[in-house]
Amino acid sequence: MISLVIVSHSHCLARGVCEVAEQMAGGAVTIVSAGGTQDGDGWVLGTDPLRVLAAIEEAWSEDGVLLLLDMGSAVLSAEMAVELLPPERQDRCLLSSAPLVEGAIVAALQASLGQSLAEVNAAAEDALNVRKL
Repeated sequence: MISLVIVSHSHCLARGVCEVAEQMAGGAVTIVSAGGTQDGDGWVLGTDPLRVLAAIEEAWSEDGVLLLLDMGSAVLSAEMAVELLPPERQDRCLLSSAPLVEGAIVAALQASLGQSLAEVNAAAEDALNVRKL
């Protein structure tokens, strides 16, 4: 089954997105948070490629790992993390252009149905077109 990694500048935002997506998928999908960075006093805003790498390794599935990102350096950190993986694992990781919250929820639901990495990503990216009003 496809796993998800949520990459955000905010630790709290990433955890919150994980919480909602996990509930929507009934806990059937592995979803790991990689939000924020740590300093001596706790969490601060930012992204860290090594934190993203650790999240990918924690979420690892032979079926693949979909990374959902908020913006800017989250993309760079995720790209660097994937480059640090062994070559045989890099092909099973995909960075998504999906909106973070809606995309994570849709991805979790689709992954729970056993869809492929490409199918899960396509559904998540399609969440860009969902009207809220």
